[in-house]
Amino acid sequence: MKRRRIFVGLGVIAVLLVFFFFILFFMGRYMERPGRFAFGDKVAIIEIKGVIAQSSGIIEEIRQYEEDEGVKAIILRIDSPGGGVGPSQEIYREVLKAKSRKKVVTSMGSVAASGGYYIACASDLIFANPGTLTGSIGVLMEFANIEELFKKIGIKGVVLKSGEHKDIGSPFREMTPEDKKIIQGVIDNVHQQFIQAVAEGRKLDRAAVTQIADGRILTGEQAKQFGLVDQMGNLQDAIEVVAKMAGIKGKPNVLYPKKKISLWELLVRETASTLLEIIKEQGLELNYRLSTVLD
Repeated sequence: MKRRRIFVGLGVIAVLLVFFFFILFFMGRYMERPGRFAFGDKVAIIEIKGVIAQSSGIIEEIRQYEEDEGVKAIILRIDSPGGGVGPSQEIYREVLKAKSRKKVVTSMGSVAASGGYYIACASDLIFANPGTLTGSIGVLMEFANIEELFKKIGIKGVVLKSGEHKDIGSPFREMTPEDKKIIQGVIDNVHQQFIQAVAEGRKLDRAAVTQIADGRILTGEQAKQFGLVDQMGNLQDAIEVVAKMAGIKGKPNVLYPKKKISLWELLVRETASTLLEIIKEQGLELNYRLSTVLD
């Protein structure tokens, strides 16, 4: 009889635990929606930080704010040295779509270079700090050849392939002149795409962009001289300017990026920890009672 009551008690705790997390999950999702409890015209800030390795999260944010009628303008806060070509181009295209409906301004942090600058070119206006590192309009591919190292330690790499160039960049062999020509062709093509994006986005002559598109980095001040940046200023300056551009009267309601650990996440963690302790204690008590009964 006692054992049955213990199992029933544990079952009730498990049901309550599932229900509790179910409620917390939906409350968290509801409260974390941008601008849910904000009133008035809003300016949304989207952070693009670190190496750009994927685009889905940032694109989702852009679309979310684009569809929110209360959000009148978007600020891209870029602090990135660049990253993958594909993700950068995907975000660039999404910014162009958003710009057709709302004002989009870029605020550069400590660095907004290569892919980070590629994305910035899609915005209506670019702010940078005087010492921001930007530019780096170029494309880079790196390969390592460890063939000689393998020979020294007695390891031989074996590659089976379906075509002559399928193993381009393999670390097991030296690149042939034809391999290098193919890779260089890819790099040159992507480089021209980058130049075109800058020329169109910044409304600059393509030839002028080509002259500085040699991979060099520039400070914010230098970039402004070349027309790659519009104004010197920090994030707050960008907020004030984009609010005026969007026709917002008075102080705008700024939607800052969600922190990595929200109040709800902390609450869930603490609650989970507490409930696990309770379950552990109940389990110890159950083991004790079972051992008593069996004895």
